[in-house]
Amino acid sequence: MSGQTTERAARSGRWSVPTWTVVVSLLLCVAGLADATYLTFEHYTQSASLLCSDKGTINCLAVTTSSYSDFHGAPVALLGLLYFVGMTALCLPVAWRLPALRWVRMIGATTGVLFVFYLVWAELFRINAICLWCSGVHVITILLFGVVLFATVMAQPSAAESPGADD
Repeated sequence: MSGQTTERAARSGRWSVPTWTVVVSLLLCVAGLADATYLTFEHYTQSASLLCSDKGTINCLAVTTSSYSDFHGAPVALLGLLYFVGMTALCLPVAWRLPALRWVRMIGATTGVLFVFYLVWAELFRINAICLWCSGVHVITILLFGVVLFATVMAQPSAAESPGADD
């Protein structure tokens, strides 16, 4: 692929990524939305129905009601829900075709994974308990980061912009 073709594709906004990355990223976002919605519901109902152990190391109640369940006054569960709403919009098939969103999506995925590292640190070293629902969000966020990173690296000008398309 020539530099001129790549430059033309970037200007025209026609980039493609492997199809599986679009599908997998959207599925991960939907799973993250479901998990984060449940955790947000639990937060606002005072964790009345958490389907998780409340004793020992696996203790969702300890995690979701700890001082680390708020981040600068905002519920972490709600932040997770808002994160997945935004990432779902950024991972819609139409959004993958817009080059301006490539870096916004990558920054979003990176921010999510960095926040996950902070939350896992808090669970392991401050709260001394693990929430399985939270761990689900953590795994989904890390997988989403991996898919978005792979897709961003693999992004190519679309076939319509390949050499010879102007002939």
